[in-house]
Amino acid sequence: MVELKSPAAIAAMRAAGQVVARALGAVRDAAKVGTSLIELDDIAAGVLAEAGAVSTFKGYRPAFAPTPFPAVICASVNDVIVHGIPDRYRLRDGDLVSVDCGAELAGWTGDAATSFVVGTARPEDLRLIAAAEDALAAGIAAARPGGRLGDISHAVGQVCRRGRYGIPDGFGGHGIGRRMHEDPHVANDGRPGRGFPLHPGLVLAIEPMLLAGGRGRYRTDPDGWALRTADGSRAAHVEHTVAVTPDGPRVLTVP
Repeated sequence: MVELKSPAAIAAMRAAGQVVARALGAVRDAAKVGTSLIELDDIAAGVLAEAGAVSTFKGYRPAFAPTPFPAVICASVNDVIVHGIPDRYRLRDGDLVSVDCGAELAGWTGDAATSFVVGTARPEDLRLIAAAEDALAAGIAAARPGGRLGDISHAVGQVCRRGRYGIPDGFGGHGIGRRMHEDPHVANDGRPGRGFPLHPGLVLAIEPMLLAGGRGRYRTDPDGWALRTADGSRAAHVEHTVAVTPDGPRVLTVP
């Protein structure tokens, strides 16, 4: 069931989104060559604790997962697309890092992700991240009253296809509110004018995932969580929580 949120609920989600934004900002600032992924997770946990928020990731166990997720952030490096579990791996010069974070504050949630390069960046990695950010911006721009969910999916997919990047089938964004994952599913490719109507009060997590390998194929790591490109190519993942309002889209997870 799709729930439309009141202006007061959207304001509360904005507060949760601010916690997520601060956590991602702190992680990005700390992500230097030699920093471990566990250290980044500890930094995000500290931001959430200081705000009185709780992680929506830690302990989360969807149907596909063999075990609950053990961390506050997903830290996905190079060929890991999403759901990377933070471990003792220390960042190296040129690593492409995607960090996803969710938080619950006063019963409402926020969810966002960012991708960046540590140290010296390869031009093709910067182009991949820029395309992911362009796809996210296009999806956000399409989140307007009177439209359809397919308009968002089409806008995201067009940017991906134009850059000849792969899109992992079956993965995308989602509704969000009191729970991190709510209806509807937001595909990263689709046909415009189709799908659920975009009414004011609808809140979505829009999250393009782009693979440098154009086929979009992936495999799951033995931990049952991390998705990795099948051909070893790099991936980028970005995300914002976005409310559809009478005045257009409102991004709830920007600082």
